[in-house]
Amino acid sequence: MSGFRFLNLVRPFLPILPEVSSPERKVPFNQKVAWTAVTLLIFLVCSQVPLYGIMSSDSSDPLYWMRVILASNRGTLMELGITPIVTSGMIMQLLAGANLIDVDFSLKEDRALFGGAQKLFALIISLGQATVYVLTGLYGQPSDLGAGVCLLLIIQLVVAALIVILLDELLQKGYGLGSGINLFIATNICESIVWKAFSPTTVNTGRGPEFEGALVALFHLLFSWNDKSRALKEAFYRDRLPNVMNLVSTVVIFAVVIYLQGFRIEIPVKSNRNRGQRGVYPVKLFYTSNMPIMLQSALTSHVFIVSQMLYNRFPNNLLVKLLGVWEPLEESSQLFAVSGISYYMQPPHTLKAAFVDPIHTVLYIGFVLGACALFSKTWIEVSGSGPRDVAKQLKEQQMVMAGHREGSMYKELKRVIPTAAAFGGAILGLLSVVADLMGALGSGTGILMAVTIIYSYWEIGVREGAGITDSMGGLSEIM
Repeated sequence: MSGFRFLNLVRPFLPILPEVSSPERKVPFNQKVAWTAVTLLIFLVCSQVPLYGIMSSDSSDPLYWMRVILASNRGTLMELGITPIVTSGMIMQLLAGANLIDVDFSLKEDRALFGGAQKLFALIISLGQATVYVLTGLYGQPSDLGAGVCLLLIIQLVVAALIVILLDELLQKGYGLGSGINLFIATNICESIVWKAFSPTTVNTGRGPEFEGALVALFHLLFSWNDKSRALKEAFYRDRLPNVMNLVSTVVIFAVVIYLQGFRIEIPVKSNRNRGQRGVYPVKLFYTSNMPIMLQSALTSHVFIVSQMLYNRFPNNLLVKLLGVWEPLEESSQLFAVSGISYYMQPPHTLKAAFVDPIHTVLYIGFVLGACALFSKTWIEVSGSGPRDVAKQLKEQQMVMAGHREGSMYKELKRVIPTAAAFGGAILGLLSVVADLMGALGSGTGILMAVTIIYSYWEIGVREGAGITDSMGGLSEIM
């Protein structure tokens, strides 16, 4: 079956798929900001509206490890988060990048069919996920819920997924800034960090009620304890709840990532058309943005989910135990790996734990750095941002590297881009490890994704606000 015939299978569905029409004229910057804010508000509301019909459950969350990258919230309309869009987008991009489907993005019809296929796949994925979640007892046993409630839960999840798809399309079509995927991920992570810093709720840890928020707890302890030095020590280093050191670590990681965003290699280029016109093609340290850490997190999350499912079903099987043995962590229902391959793919819970089991720490650091570097190097090839693609892009714009012949441009770019991608991916992985070991709020992966996304939004804001367009093509945000 040829690629075009495959895309043509989507054609009958295009008239019935909901679609956001493209703006007829350029949307002013102020309106883009307003549309982005409205989109964000809808997402935040959906993140807090509980699903109707679920039975409350304090059991271990099987998707605990994936919540960060999925922008999802357990038991709410945003249970699926951005999973359907991301999964569908990655599948279609990999198929197109590997030439398994034939698509010409210069043709308007092909772009419409490709976009329709992504949307259709996303809805099918959301239906499949919703059905699996409900039938596997995530919201209570199906026999207890009843067929009607099960069907209602599936409909709620699919409709919520459709809302997310349309909100993302609204921003992508030019009504807002950036993409919905990036916006929702960053919002979900920042919401978690802000909550852990300022949460006014109290938690009983066995020593009486304590405030969950690190800063709220700091002021409460300073005002309620007579021994101020002991109160400060407690606020900075308390266990099991967010503390001020966690907050300081988060701010430090934020600052380091923002500082490193400015690192780049600038390749001088000149125009063949206009003699004397020169410029630079920037190759950033984080060439593939947050994609390496996102793919590494997705890989480990899927391994953890499969391992937990198998261990719950076959706890005495040797191969299953080799993959991972799972037990709840101290007065919590959430399961964590205590041995097996999953244990070494999981970050140490505290800095003390990292020193107690150095083999675990070394293997974990090696795995994260290696995986991020490999994913970063692989992604440039499948996403159309590799040296061959950049050379083609510059050639189409009749640009050549200054001091080099046109024929040697690919060779020079091949020397720079894959190295920058792999090194940048490894640096991202190292920052993620450091953030996790320092106990930063929101996890290392979450913080890195939030910072890279917020920084890209800042760049978009500066560019849009100043009315500047990148005449050199530049690097498109990968997401």
